Amino acid sequence: MSQSQTPPTENRLAQETSPYLLQHKDNPVAWWPWGPDALGEAKRTGKPILLSVGYAACHWCHVMAHESFEDRATAAVMNELFVNIKVDREERPDIDQIYMAALHHLGEQGGWPLTMFLTPNGEPVWGGTYFPPTSRYGRPAFTDVLREVARLFREEPAKIGQNRDALMERLRERAHPLGKVTIGAAELDRIATQVGGAFDPVHGGMRGAPKFPNAALYELMWRAGTRSGAERFFDAITHTLERICEGGIYDHLGGGFSRYSVDEKWLVPHFEKMLYDNAQLLDLLPLAYARTTNPLFRERARETVTWLAQEMTIWEGAFCSSLDADSEGEEGKFYVWSQAEIASTLGEDDAAFFARHYDVTGGGNFEGHTILNRLQKQERSAADETRLAALRGQLLGVRSSRVRPGLDDKILADWNGEMIAALVHAGTMFGEPAWIDRARRAFEFIASDMTKGDRLGHSWRAGRLLYPGLASDFAQMIRAGLALYEATGQGHYLDLALTWQRAFDRHYANAGNGGYYLTAADAEGLVVRPSSTSDDATPNPNGIAAQNLVRLAALTGDHAWRDKADRLFDGVLAGAADNLLSHASLLNALDLRLNAAEIVVTGPGHARFAEAALELPHLNVIVLRAGAASALPASHPAQAKIAAATGSAAFVCVGERCSLPVSEPDRIAETIAAMRAS
Repeated sequence: MSQSQTPPTENRLAQETSPYLLQHKDNPVAWWPWGPDALGEAKRTGKPILLSVGYAACHWCHVMAHESFEDRATAAVMNELFVNIKVDREERPDIDQIYMAALHHLGEQGGWPLTMFLTPNGEPVWGGTYFPPTSRYGRPAFTDVLREVARLFREEPAKIGQNRDALMERLRERAHPLGKVTIGAAELDRIATQVGGAFDPVHGGMRGAPKFPNAALYELMWRAGTRSGAERFFDAITHTLERICEGGIYDHLGGGFSRYSVDEKWLVPHFEKMLYDNAQLLDLLPLAYARTTNPLFRERARETVTWLAQEMTIWEGAFCSSLDADSEGEEGKFYVWSQAEIASTLGEDDAAFFARHYDVTGGGNFEGHTILNRLQKQERSAADETRLAALRGQLLGVRSSRVRPGLDDKILADWNGEMIAALVHAGTMFGEPAWIDRARRAFEFIASDMTKGDRLGHSWRAGRLLYPGLASDFAQMIRAGLALYEATGQGHYLDLALTWQRAFDRHYANAGNGGYYLTAADAEGLVVRPSSTSDDATPNPNGIAAQNLVRLAALTGDHAWRDKADRLFDGVLAGAADNLLSHASLLNALDLRLNAAEIVVTGPGHARFAEAALELPHLNVIVLRAGAASALPASHPAQAKIAAATGSAAFVCVGERCSLPVSEPDRIAETIAAMRAS
């Protein structure tokens, strides 16, 4: 029997030598290798061609294979409607180059897996990269794509080259089914534009007063800038952070940020300092510095960590919850100054110099007193900054003799988790290993003193643990563990994150929406079990959990975590459609799901590649170190990457598309930027 007469369900890859093609030899898809027989079959039957191009080390090629090519129902549609051709781009770079260029000419993003639809003569009509098995995030299901392309070939063959717009419109309809909430990249951009329209162009932050440092919304805007390249998103956030860092909401003597500003200028704070606010702002400062190189952001990060060490850390290494706004029964008394006090401390000349830079006047700027701030723009030389630093030190010495605000020294697992992750991110990007060590100490205290078996408690003080913990404790401490794992490569952090995630799923899962209740199933009975999905002063645990699940999928190679994340997005977003702005943390996790740069570094020099990868903005980067195959589970898809590497390399996938291996550490950022720009 000739090849053209073989049954339509026969897979013809078993006799190939390419490891990539052999990975697909048992698919229920009737794959053909590229060649005259395959093209002849298309001409004989009149069927269009589905061309699938990938390579052995391509992560998202494996994902699409598992989801679609190994699925008998999907394969049946492929076999009925198309002649299916599988190509190894490393074996046939000529074929890959032709059809990748065609995809770019069609205005689509390039990368692998490459999925192209061709006429029976091999002419490209349309294509894409990865297609999901079901419609989600504004993307049509793969089988919907197959049927719509085949319909166009069947019903309008004479106009096939002119119908791309009609095809795209039909697919958009399929990707947004009636009655289903669909949030994808386009919707995320629209939401960010809506938020940006509410920003204060003069003072930064949301218009009006009071002004809260809403880090989740700032992150949402920053992510929109990364997706779109639009400077307006970055500019709005860097301007806001500049105002916060120079305003009275920041403690210019002792470091650290207050809870919020009661006015629209960021001048007058509500003076308490919360651990979680400082954690969220510390997480953003390295992003702003990396983009602008404004030394203000590095300095504020350094001062905040110093404040954390000196005023907020117990001897065991964990972080206290908050500092009160009041002392001696008066709000802000510890922090404000009079012109006379400053003059008596610094002397006439230095006091006058300091007053010009810190808004010190006889009448004050707050109920007859002065809140130190630098909101008025002034030129300052390096010598000026050195002089001002010395003067601030003198004032801090005087302030230390005042009656201090009360310290709430209980240790909360969730707020500590936020700060641990922030210290890791800032320490990595700023090259401050001591900050990462500080994060480790806090993490180890909570892992040892605030757990029972595989479960976390919530609050610890004076040796007493409030147990069981909340969903926020699990979400934030899992996030902290994953941050430490990526930064250090030490496997016990990942192991503990997985242990906590499994306990989280057992005791907190909400079957109704794929997310999590706030309280454990065996916690003290309440009138109703809390299940809010909205952010408040801290990100909602469902948003943090979704981010963790996406990272776990990449770091472990277990797609079940990604499937769990998708169920959470589908379920929670369905109930959040009328109030998406209060779900910024969930939208940020969705952006990670759609646009993460997954970077696997391997080979004897993988440490250099990891260092370069970790210097990139942490929001949308997932870094997996695998110096050797033994560093990963046997089932991990990155095993193929390691086997394919002849030396040290980085394998980069962005938004479900993979690049070729990167052979130089300093080309990782360039590769990611090029993939996002496309």
